[in-house]
Amino acid sequence: MQIVINLYWYIVIISVIISWLINFGIINSYNRFIYLLNSSINQMTEPIYRRIRRYIPIFGGLDLSPIVVLLILFLLQSYLSILAFELAN
Repeated sequence: MQIVINLYWYIVIISVIISWLINFGIINSYNRFIYLLNSSINQMTEPIYRRIRRYIPIFGGLDLSPIVVLLILFLLQSYLSILAFELAN
């Protein structure tokens, strides 16, 4: 389970970085590779982001949903570590 959480953590970080690079015009979203990469990552992250955006709206163009997802993943990983430690003892 820790591997899945870590993998999703990196996917969220990559989605944030790609969105910044596209929004600041550093990479071109019309590039086929960038388009496919961005599309794939959005398909993995948008369902979770949408659920969070229901409760936390976008403030002044700043989307806080990736930060909330990373916080939830951190808390889940901490809880699973504590649970594994308790079960080992």
